[in-house]
Amino acid sequence: MAILEVDSLRKEYGGFTAVEGSSFAVERGEVFGVVGPNGAGKTTTLKMLAGLIEPTAGAAAVAGHTPGEPAMQRRLGFLPEESPLYEEMTANGYLEFFADLYDVPAEVARERIDHTLERLDLEHRDRRLGNMSKGMKRKVAIARALVNDPDVLIFDEPASGLDPLTTNYIIEFTRELSDEGKTIIFSAHNLFHVESVCDRIVIMNDGRIVARGTVDEIRDAHGGTEYRVYATVDAGGDPVAGEPVDDRRDGDAATEFRHVVGDMAAVEAVRETVEGEGGRVTDIQTKTPSLEEIFLEVASEPAGDGDGLASGRPDRRTETDAAARTDDGTQRSDEREPTEDAAEAET
Repeated sequence: MAILEVDSLRKEYGGFTAVEGSSFAVERGEVFGVVGPNGAGKTTTLKMLAGLIEPTAGAAAVAGHTPGEPAMQRRLGFLPEESPLYEEMTANGYLEFFADLYDVPAEVARERIDHTLERLDLEHRDRRLGNMSKGMKRKVAIARALVNDPDVLIFDEPASGLDPLTTNYIIEFTRELSDEGKTIIFSAHNLFHVESVCDRIVIMNDGRIVARGTVDEIRDAHGGTEYRVYATVDAGGDPVAGEPVDDRRDGDAATEFRHVVGDMAAVEAVRETVEGEGGRVTDIQTKTPSLEEIFLEVASEPAGDGDGLASGRPDRRTETDAAARTDDGTQRSDEREPTEDAAEAET
């Protein structure tokens, strides 16, 4: 059963539509990625799920509650992309303050704070937040999102601008939280991180979801794996139509051709034809598009209608959920996605 459900979510600001018709469901313990270019509607969607802004139309439910309800807030942790802290406080004092806001008993809060900061490898916990590095502050903000022991976490650019070591801590910590049963909505511009940590993703553009599914499903829907079969034949011969390869080995009198095909059956057909004409296959290479390559393609192309999201939680290495879907959308500029003051609120 899905712990988070979104149905035809829409957000308008005057005559401008920031999010249009978003629908998806997220299973318990899943890391669900929301990606897209600047201005695509990602942050607006996350803020609606967190209860920070009201949708114009549509509905969302987090753990059975409407976003913004007190019962939902107790089960949700939100890490915004920009997360200013109370810089006069220490890390311990700051987290104790928020634990008190959530009515977490003092002894439970102390144990939970110590455990979380230990896992995040945060030292100098009694140092003023204003004197901490950006990476240390980000770890404190993550600990704040966990102080109420939520079932659902929303991480908006959790590692933005951080050094590689701190970034690795945060990505690994995200995996650990998922393994412990936490459900995580994860948004990041670094698509390598998204591909490595997310079970499924949606790609947004111009306020719409334009692709969805596991990375493998989206890859299959937008080019899939490409097989490059290299074959040689004596000079002057050409057993099958192929692309001549210029980088011939020194002293090799044969002509080499590259044949690009889409599956192993086609690879075998090329091999049989080549050998039947007296040539030979010298190499077979596979090329799988990265999530970044797919993203650049999907975010720039017009597409047809989408019709729902895969259900269930696939394994990260053997995803088998429903294939990617598409909606119409084109990129807009960075400035067009509006923000609200409430999004920066500490609570």
